[in-house]
Amino acid sequence: MGRIDVHAHLLPGIDDGCQTVEDSIECARQLVERGYSQCVCTPHVWRNLPHNNRHEIRRRVSELQAELDNARVPLAILPGGEINLTPDFMSSDPDEVVTYGMLGRHVLIDLWAERLPAHFDPSVRWFQSRGLTVILAHPERMRAVQDAPELAQHFAELGVLLQGNFQCFGDPPHAHTRATAERFLREGRYFMLGTDLHGRESLPVRWAGFDRVRSLVDDETFDRLTIHHPMQLIRG
Repeated sequence: MGRIDVHAHLLPGIDDGCQTVEDSIECARQLVERGYSQCVCTPHVWRNLPHNNRHEIRRRVSELQAELDNARVPLAILPGGEINLTPDFMSSDPDEVVTYGMLGRHVLIDLWAERLPAHFDPSVRWFQSRGLTVILAHPERMRAVQDAPELAQHFAELGVLLQGNFQCFGDPPHAHTRATAERFLREGRYFMLGTDLHGRESLPVRWAGFDRVRSLVDDETFDRLTIHHPMQLIRG
């Protein structure tokens, strides 16, 4: 079993990630070279991107998988999405929530805030009341978390899992993103790590971060963050 990328904007032309099939194929090749065998495609689920819904994401994944197979790139891809957590998301149809593998068990959310917004906790409980485990994407990129890293304990008490971005480990040493990411890694706060790739031009800093994490943790920890925990999301 190879590594599993849990956060990737790999589907072409669907958001601000890969824009062409060729770009997607090149990113997939690089993932395979780094030891990945599976990747969950997590396009942005935003109000202004109505086409990024359960049906359309499944269709796009199927089309890209055919392209990868034709190009002989041995990467299995699965459907998913990165939900922007807006105050009105709780009015959404629960049956239409985009989840990992569309299995209805784990949901990936993100938000950008200088302070943790009032709708965060109620939104998490809304998901949980529907049997979903909430995973917060790249908390180290949130100003609210950078200013108050103790929020990680609040997330844990809420039952929210954390997904770190390799990019942030490749940021300059003085960057708040990198400092927060490395702190959370040392404290064992992350459930898993993902590339959050946005096309081939975005990969060098992510691979630098990948190598940085390899230098900071032992093999068992790295495998837990990139294989064993991610497997829990996609196991049928």
